[in-house]
Amino acid sequence: MATFLIRDVRIFTGKETIDEGYIHVESGKINSVGPMNDMPKVAVKTYSKPGHTLLPGLIDCHIHADRADPEALPQALRFGVTTVCEMHNELENVQKLKKQTLEPDTASYKTAAQAATIENGWPIPVITAHDKSPETAAAIAKWPKLTDRNSAIDYLEWTKKEMQPDYIKLMHESGTSFGREFSYPSLELQSIIVEEANKRGYLTVAHATCLKDTIDVLNAGVNGLTHTFCDQPPTQEVIDAYKKNNAWVNPTLAAMGSLTTEGKDLQHRFAHDPRVKGLISEDSVGNMCKCMGFATEHGKVEYAYESIKKLREAGIDILWYVHPIRIMVRLLKNNCSGSDSAGPAVGTAFGLSMHHELHIFVHKIGMTPVEALRSATSLIAKRFKFDDRGQVAEGLNADLLLVEGNPLEDIDATLNIRGVWRDGNLCSMYTEKLEAGVEPLLG
Repeated sequence: MATFLIRDVRIFTGKETIDEGYIHVESGKINSVGPMNDMPKVAVKTYSKPGHTLLPGLIDCHIHADRADPEALPQALRFGVTTVCEMHNELENVQKLKKQTLEPDTASYKTAAQAATIENGWPIPVITAHDKSPETAAAIAKWPKLTDRNSAIDYLEWTKKEMQPDYIKLMHESGTSFGREFSYPSLELQSIIVEEANKRGYLTVAHATCLKDTIDVLNAGVNGLTHTFCDQPPTQEVIDAYKKNNAWVNPTLAAMGSLTTEGKDLQHRFAHDPRVKGLISEDSVGNMCKCMGFATEHGKVEYAYESIKKLREAGIDILWYVHPIRIMVRLLKNNCSGSDSAGPAVGTAFGLSMHHELHIFVHKIGMTPVEALRSATSLIAKRFKFDDRGQVAEGLNADLLLVEGNPLEDIDATLNIRGVWRDGNLCSMYTEKLEAGVEPLLG
């Protein structure tokens, strides 16, 4: 692991700002950080970066690397995302991704592993309606089908042994926002899953996309929601339910725009930003310009925006994401040219959608850039209990993002990426950019 020092740089620690500071990284950990007056005299490779801002590596708390998509972890890192949190995947895919994350130039990987599903519950009916392949049927046959406390305990013990999840994901989708009717767990079963997960030391998160489902699963006791709702405006009841649990929300607003198709223009703008060139493939650019469109008749993105505005006003923590709704990839495969490669939901792109979501937080929700950046770093680490990352602080992992300009004033500057480090290791994409025009110094 590399040892180096960056000086003459603005630093956002995840909580506060150092206008002109330094960071000393030793063996992959942050040895010290502070104002220039406190910089140690050490004989290490040193970079002077005036006019730049150093941030904690971004944490994406909602991805789906369908079929262990080999581009998910490398592409996320290229966009400054040093940790991803997956929200549902099968055993063999989780194993592949845990192996891949040990390789250079990949983001760190956290996972819910296999979510707590029921017979014909989300996302099974939508997958099987559009994908009748034997491979998909065989995969779904292995999914847990929870019915009662015993089956919930069996599921939790199995996933603990086989998949070692970092948190537990519940599915609570009635289909309301999509104009459909799906089977979904009873409130009693969801409460049992939460209770048994808590006994084993797990946080619980839940999928829900309509107002009623959100309130119901909050009443089951989950720690956070992995979407906001888009079927109707927020009510005092949902705000109270969040407050009762001290729950957080990961709203996936960019994806909500794709679901209703109202976010298409902004998706196109980010997909064709000149700074993106070379970081993602042309296929990924095309994918981001499409829309899922499943909620065009029964949802409005403005309802999603309004829900987050009201929750923010009420003091509810708002976290950050990239890729929701894994099943959309499989649904759209039937409209493609037969490629078996997997990818994120249409309207999103690994890593890039983080910057898209930040833009929405600031320009649609009314967050300050500092508030938005905190939601993508230290706040996620706090809520998911990732005690070794999320801040630029002594003793933590050297997960870092260096950008040119000042994203604390202009949030879109987060795409001016000049360096990304995970555990002190520089992403090879940025070796030339980091050193261009700068003479490394000693001490």
